[in-house]
Amino acid sequence: MPALVEAARRGSGDAMDALYRRFAPVVHGVLLGYVQKADADDLTQDVFESALQRLHQLREAAAFPGWLLGIARNAALAARRRRAPATGLELEAADAQAAHEDRLDAERAIAAIRSLPEAYRETLLLRLVEGLSGPEIAARTGLAPGSVRVNLHRGMALLRGALGGRDGDGKDMR
Repeated sequence: MPALVEAARRGSGDAMDALYRRFAPVVHGVLLGYVQKADADDLTQDVFESALQRLHQLREAAAFPGWLLGIARNAALAARRRRAPATGLELEAADAQAAHEDRLDAERAIAAIRSLPEAYRETLLLRLVEGLSGPEIAARTGLAPGSVRVNLHRGMALLRGALGGRDGDGKDMR
């Protein structure tokens, strides 16, 4: 990955594209912790544009994942300050056919995830929404694999508690 960053610094379009493909799901997942899906989609592009323009400011290529996610968090917080609070989860056209209860459950789950501490919120969104595995999350965020496992475990426990501690069949999971 540091070689890709160095190549992107030298202006390689292929390296920039490879960095985008590798880190876009991570940036998108982090952004979802702060803003609605449509905003996260747009902001993902903005974050990469900003990062690539400022790549010369990055001291160590190996620090790229954490540096990029810092840019993403700052962009999300700035976007939240500029916009009025959203009243609900934006749904894609395919989701419009979902049952009303399913939409309410999705809104409740997203609200519960957004209420968690940042470390848990981000790792859960990367796992549950972006579909990344624990090792993929570690590799793309710069977190230690053990930290990712702990964050996912504790985050899921907090999420279960926030959602009433019940599974999909209504059985108590505590």
